Amino acid sequence: MARLVMKFGGTSVADIDRIRNVARHVKREVDAGHDVAVVVSAMSGKTNELVAWVKDASPHYDQREYDAVVASGEQVTSGLLAIALQQIGVPARSWQGWQLPIQTSDVHGSARILGIDGDAIVRRFQDKREVAVIAGFQGVHGATGRISTLGRGGSDTSAVAIAAAINAERCDIYTDVDGVYTTDPRVVPQAQRLDKIAYEEMLELASLGAKVMQVRSVELGMLHNVRIFVRSSFDKPEDIDPKAEPPGTLICGEEEIVEQQTVTGIAFSKDEAQISIRNVQDKPGIAAAIFGPLADNNINVDMIVQNVSADGQTTDLTFTVPAGDYERAVQVLKTSKDTIGYQRFDGATDVAKVSVIGIGMRSHAGVAAQAFKALAEKGINIRAITTSEIKFSVLIDAASTELAVRTLHSLYDLDK
Repeated sequence: MARLVMKFGGTSVADIDRIRNVARHVKREVDAGHDVAVVVSAMSGKTNELVAWVKDASPHYDQREYDAVVASGEQVTSGLLAIALQQIGVPARSWQGWQLPIQTSDVHGSARILGIDGDAIVRRFQDKREVAVIAGFQGVHGATGRISTLGRGGSDTSAVAIAAAINAERCDIYTDVDGVYTTDPRVVPQAQRLDKIAYEEMLELASLGAKVMQVRSVELGMLHNVRIFVRSSFDKPEDIDPKAEPPGTLICGEEEIVEQQTVTGIAFSKDEAQISIRNVQDKPGIAAAIFGPLADNNINVDMIVQNVSADGQTTDLTFTVPAGDYERAVQVLKTSKDTIGYQRFDGATDVAKVSVIGIGMRSHAGVAAQAFKALAEKGINIRAITTSEIKFSVLIDAASTELAVRTLHSLYDLDK
């Protein structure tokens, strides 16, 4: 049959009972004749506990030893799941990142995958029909032989990369939700689960506030054409027919989506801060003087708006940074004041970014204009706007976020 990768996050393996439930999900696919590799996260809360121990041991810890400690959470889960599978008659063994190996860069704490050797897993599929239970989130830096971790969303990234390495038909991401929705159902109860979504749309949703998938894993899927299926781990394994199409969302190439809506989803993020630099000289080098020091301090800048004064001599620059970086950004800009030469500095943290995403925008005009009109009718002021080929974002007052999302969701008929 098919070759599958199944990934289970922390809430899905939070205790022994849930690990047994995961084992039954895996057994269902094995009984259907599939070759299966499983990627697991640490049990819910364990990584935070391990991180706290490291910081308690020393506030100025060695990042390499930090990786050695926090990677142990996934090691425990992979071993426990292998035991649970063996208990119900499914041949299985656990694998750590260094055993495959998953080769990474040496940026400990947020390493990037450089390559994976999937040959050993494939051989054991062929020789022993054995499930590979792989510790996610971790790899090894080849030159030093040190354990490395992949940072936030690392288990999703591991799973998609392994799916590419073993030429899996699909990578199933099991989560505590049953797919990708048109927006957050907690804000819009009428939000609809999407049957399919293109890689590009999912990338935009993930980067603009949707929490279902991490950006790096979607990027890998698009690069290697790995079909990713987001589904719930809390459905009873016995109630699922492995030969039928289960509920969930397939992230795939645009060519697989027959009927494309103009707008696919609405994302939002309250993790935003606005900064305005007033009355700076309108001359070459000013933008570099502002954004260079921010980049040097690893502060990401998103929306940028520039206004030129009537006399053409000065300009105002408004942009956004993550709310968590706001204080650092302010300090960097104050330190650089003499170089930049601005007269006034304004900032705000009570803002939110609302984004409209859809590959159908490429062939439809006036999509953004409809939104601007609808928001104006609701009395919502737009502070800044950015656009790309398949999305546009508006910066608004945080207090208007839910109203804006509901308004736009209805405007584009996503409630149906």
